[in-house]
Amino acid sequence: MTTDRRHFLSTLTGATLLAPQLLSAQGTSAARRGEALPISCNQYTWFTFYNREGRSWAADLDASLADFIKSGFAAYEPSFNNAEEVKKLVPLVKKHGLQVPSAYVNSVLHKADEAQSSIDSVLAIAEATRPLGTKILVTNPSPIKWGSAENKNDQELAEQAKNLDRLGAELRKRGVTLAYHTHDVELRAGAREFHHMLLATDPRNVTFCMDVHWVYRGSGDSQIAVFDVLKLYGKRITELHLRQSVGGVWSEAMGEGDIDYRRLARELKAMGVRPHLVLEQCIEKPSPNTMQAVEASRQSLAYAREVFSVLLG
Repeated sequence: MTTDRRHFLSTLTGATLLAPQLLSAQGTSAARRGEALPISCNQYTWFTFYNREGRSWAADLDASLADFIKSGFAAYEPSFNNAEEVKKLVPLVKKHGLQVPSAYVNSVLHKADEAQSSIDSVLAIAEATRPLGTKILVTNPSPIKWGSAENKNDQELAEQAKNLDRLGAELRKRGVTLAYHTHDVELRAGAREFHHMLLATDPRNVTFCMDVHWVYRGSGDSQIAVFDVLKLYGKRITELHLRQSVGGVWSEAMGEGDIDYRRLARELKAMGVRPHLVLEQCIEKPSPNTMQAVEASRQSLAYAREVFSVLLG
């Protein structure tokens, strides 16, 4: 149930193919670009619920997206391994009337001999998403090895930051915003990987997708860390990934819990930042088992609309 998103992406390659204005120097938000983006939901949420039920999200993507629509969402954040997956999704998204303001992509940027191929793949995905109107690509550069405790060394971090900035610059030329995302791995060893990616890149090229709960969990379940990160990098946030837990365990639906999302909304408003909101209320093995994906997502959407209403007006 806690399958890493990177592993999840790798499982989609076969299954999915079978399924019929520039930012300022401060890395400004969607609102400053004049956009009014609807609240989205990432497909990884649905993968975790379907997985618990013994179902496959990608086996019949048409039927899966019909479920997605029932939950009330009008916008969808898919994950892509390559441009061919985008082309397969385009007719289904149009059929269901969904918007795709953003998408999640993998990248390998810390290896000099692999980075260019990875950059080329992301740029191809960006081109393929033009019919979807996608304006934000979110990436979490891959670790040395999935599940490994090994951290990148200074040379690898420098290489990764250089390539992340290059990728962002190329996307910006195409009218697409790159948003840097983390899980818990990047917060190890004094959060050196996390900080270096934001301090060693140009805010015009690399913005920040703050995955609030991974900052919380990666910092030892610390809400202090969440709001310190907001103070440090809030002006670079273009997207939020939203998830809640109760007692450290992911809840089935967004609600009151470990993270004070009402305070987060207030502080973002005070900063003048209106990021794209993407719900990613996933479940893990210890999570309660009281509802299925449609009902849980419907509740999460209602909660997010209420809590973040100060940013949505």
